[in-house]
Amino acid sequence: MTPQFETDDGRVVTAVTAAEMQAVDRVAVDEVGLALLQMMEHAGRNLAEVAREAAVGGRIVVLAGDGGNGGGGICAARHLANGGAEVTVVLDRDADDLTGAAARQHRILGATDATVITAASSEPYIRNADVVVDSLVGYGLSGALRGAAAMLVEAAEGASHVVSLDVPSGIDATTGEAPGTAVEPDTTLTLALPKTGLAEATVGDLLLADIGIPRGAYDSLDIDYADPFGGARRVWLRIRS
Repeated sequence: MTPQFETDDGRVVTAVTAAEMQAVDRVAVDEVGLALLQMMEHAGRNLAEVAREAAVGGRIVVLAGDGGNGGGGICAARHLANGGAEVTVVLDRDADDLTGAAARQHRILGATDATVITAASSEPYIRNADVVVDSLVGYGLSGALRGAAAMLVEAAEGASHVVSLDVPSGIDATTGEAPGTAVEPDTTLTLALPKTGLAEATVGDLLLADIGIPRGAYDSLDIDYADPFGGARRVWLRIRS
């Protein structure tokens, strides 16, 4: 049975698998005409606000991979830096190896005073952070985390407060299983609709962020959708009993 979630005021929110969310993203971009960078901007701004609230003016470290999840984290770092936060971005690869939207977000971030480092020099930054943002891998996880991504997840285990973007890195978005090391966040900010695996995994407090996908994208895929936001940018979620 597909798990369902609900908002604090009782609005039912249907969960989707990783494959279903991938289809929603494809329809939103290819058929509706919503640009990936538009959705990423909404995700990044929401993530920055959640991280800022948790940090209360302190140091924020963003762990970022490639793809949409990493791009969202780097975008959040820009919003944080613009707002005067002390933010450091830790990449799980060389910046020259970033691709697509993540590479573009990294180029834009260069116009801020955010610090960007690689995993090899990250340990003291992570240890001294007030908030660590996990944007390494989202719903596209394929197998156990390896290399720098796995190292960064392990380094974040002792962090004061961890905020994961969409799905905690290392967790299968559909099943909630962890094939290897995985983040156990204090807060998870999931995007558009909750993923089915979030009902089974350790996610901490769960928030849902609006990234601007119109109802028609869900309707075209026969996904039961009722607006959970009511004009808000994000809402708290709980598993529906």
